[in-house]
Amino acid sequence: MENNKNTVNCFKCKHLIITWDTKFPKACGLFKFKSAQMPSAVIFGNSGIPCEGFELKT
Repeated sequence: MENNKNTVNCFKCKHLIITWDTKFPKACGLFKFKSAQMPSAVIFGNSGIPCEGFELKT
């Protein structure tokens, strides 16, 4: 978790994808969307709950 208890650190998640798209450089492979923000922040902003798809990278 990051400083905010409601967000997940996507950099530690195996589903984070860094794209070549300059407008949408971050993507979630699990939920299949690209964003300018961290995917966990988008999920929390839209649903009001922390991302439940987080899986720690190995």
